[in-house]
Amino acid sequence: MMMHKTVLQRMGMKTCMPRPFSTSSRLNYKVAVLGAGGGIGQPLSMLLKTNTKVSELALFDIKGGPGVAADIGHINTSSKVNGFSPDDKGLEKALKGADLVVIPAGVPRKPGMTRDDLFKTNASIVRDLAFAAGETAPNAKYLVVTNPVNSTVPIFKKALARVGVHQPKHLFGVTTLDSVRASRFASQATNGVAETLRIPVVGGHSGATIVPLLSQGGVELTGADRDNLVHRIQFGGDEVVKAKAGAGSATLSMAYAGARMASSVIRALDGESGVEECTFVESPLFKDQGIDYFSSRVTLGKDGVETIHPVGPINEYEEGLLKVALADLKKSIEKGEHFVA
Repeated sequence: MMMHKTVLQRMGMKTCMPRPFSTSSRLNYKVAVLGAGGGIGQPLSMLLKTNTKVSELALFDIKGGPGVAADIGHINTSSKVNGFSPDDKGLEKALKGADLVVIPAGVPRKPGMTRDDLFKTNASIVRDLAFAAGETAPNAKYLVVTNPVNSTVPIFKKALARVGVHQPKHLFGVTTLDSVRASRFASQATNGVAETLRIPVVGGHSGATIVPLLSQGGVELTGADRDNLVHRIQFGGDEVVKAKAGAGSATLSMAYAGARMASSVIRALDGESGVEECTFVESPLFKDQGIDYFSSRVTLGKDGVETIHPVGPINEYEEGLLKVALADLKKSIEKGEHFVA
């Protein structure tokens, strides 16, 4: 075996050690995952275990948290992993001392369900977790994955305020999957390279509220080709729900996107400059239209949101998409705010 490895090395071939999500050797941050036993939570927790900036993972779920922790705890990275269930103040223990709280808890979409259909169940789950997070980890950064994000982020903000936490810069709706899909789908449509294609996706995180700014990514499509690409980005989740034939939704790609967003927030917390993601945050961009939350390019910093960038130059077609998105977005935000009120 040693001879084989030496031969491979002499040939310039890489050995089988994987590249972790973050390349720093520092281990400084505790991350709590609420909903770690679910279809998104399990692979998301696994990816976070490979992040070399994470010193401790606290995995909570109403069922299965300790089991997931035992499983991924075998992965040969240095971070400590603990699993928690609701008994014996498990949620409080998971949250205590957390620098970052990631919330994928909730029910997934099934065939025929819209994100609004998810609201009835997921709204109360997010509200209650926000109460707990605000009471136990008031200075943490919060990443809301649970759909419908256009409503659950306002719910989380209102619930935090109820327990005396007023830190809008610390709260993010994870819309990263829209950016991931935009680069992947656009690369397929143009024979481009997905890894280097950066397309800002603004608005919200459901259907017509998702506005991919293809023009800013240098994607020059027109007519049906452009329309089909935009529709696929907006409704990519439906593609997965249909393909899984009722057995689940976009859990694996969402876990990848959530881990990427978590990694970006941690990198910024660790002092790295210029870290940027599109994310759904409390935003001034369209407050004059009564829309308090909006996804756009955001530069991340040690205190969370550092700079919210404007939408930037867009073409007439994208202006039309944005107009539709804003109307739908306003309704979803109000729905979330009214739920807590």
